Order: sequence, then structure tokens, then C-alpha cells
Amino acid sequence: MTDDAWFGVTPEPVANQVASDMYGTDKQKHILIDVFGGAGGNSIAFALSGRWTRIISIERDASTLACAQHNAQVYGVDPDIITWVHGDSFEYMDKLFTRPEELHPDLKPDLDATVLFASPPWGGPGYRTDEVFDLYNMQPYNLNDLHKAYGRLDHALFLPRTSDIRQIAKLAPQGRKIEVVQYCMEGASKAMVAFLPGTYSAGAEK
Repeated sequence: MTDDAWFGVTPEPVANQVASDMYGTDKQKHILIDVFGGAGGNSIAFALSGRWTRIISIERDASTLACAQHNAQVYGVDPDIITWVHGDSFEYMDKLFTRPEELHPDLKPDLDATVLFASPPWGGPGYRTDEVFDLYNMQPYNLNDLHKAYGRLDHALFLPRTSDIRQIAKLAPQGRKIEVVQYCMEGASKAMVAFLPGTYSAGAEK
């Protein structure tokens, strides 16, 4: 694996628990897009969970994507479950909603059945030192960038454990609540996942 891939991969126990929790009771949702596929830690956990009929894993760095594909083979993932995409997830989402004719048929899932998982880079001032991390300082993509790109579909954001809950709460549609889960290893929190409802309506957008 590349140095960046090692640094960014989700710890396996956490990835497995997130995979178990992801929209577990909503059987209508059976397609998952991992928009920051990285070295494949989360995509592999999703595939091995048996929960998803199809996973699309997007990674912009070719070397990291190759690591992810190799890791999936090592873990014995069914090659038909994950579609690996070398590309930018922001561009992909824009095409999915505005220019779907530019996408290969395999990359145009049934949106009613699809959710997103985003584990973005966590860079930015204060990420490691602030008691409460300002998600609008996260780099290279802040909370607004992520929500703007992915907010049309139900999506889960994998964020630093000290993320400002108040900023996440403000993204909730009127009258709705957002579920936020802290994930721990050996008694210490490692990250949180915020589950956000999307605005997509089949009747309105088809």
C-alpha cells in the first residue's frame, strides 16, 4: 500500500461496525456508493457484510485504487459486488444528476435504492488539537462542499471524533433529526458517522 493509503484507511474493526450499521433496517436501500474509496477498507467491509447487492467505489488516485483492488482480492471479495471507478466523486455526482448520458450504464444506479458513504480527508487547522473541530475548516473539502455535492441522496459522513455536532445538526431538514454515532476502539473514540437524509425525490427529478 502507498503511504497515503496506510494513513487514510479506516481501522478494520471500525469499518466492520460501520458496515453493519449502515442503513441496516432500510431494505429498500441496497446500492452503496463509496465516494472516497481510498485503499478499499470501507468498500471491502461493506461488500463482506452481505448487506449490499452492489457497491460503487470511487478513488481519484490510480495507485491507491490499485491497492484497493488488490486488498479486495486478498479478502476474497466477490469481484461482481464492487465496481471500481478511477475518478473524482464530485464530478461523478454532477454527471449522475445532470449529465447521466455521459456515464457508463454500470455507473447509473437506481437512485431510489442508493445511499452514499463519504470518508473524506480530515486535513485542516485544529483537526488534531481543537477540543471541538470546526468542520468548515476541514481540508481540502469542508462540510459545505460535502453536503452540497452529496446532499441529494441519503448519505453518511465519516468525520473526526471531535467534529462540531452543532454544525452537523444544522443540516437536518425541518422537522427531522440526524443520527450521529461515535465509533470506539479499546475504549477510545476514533471517529463519528453522521447519517443525513437526502432531498432526492423520484417523482420530482425523473
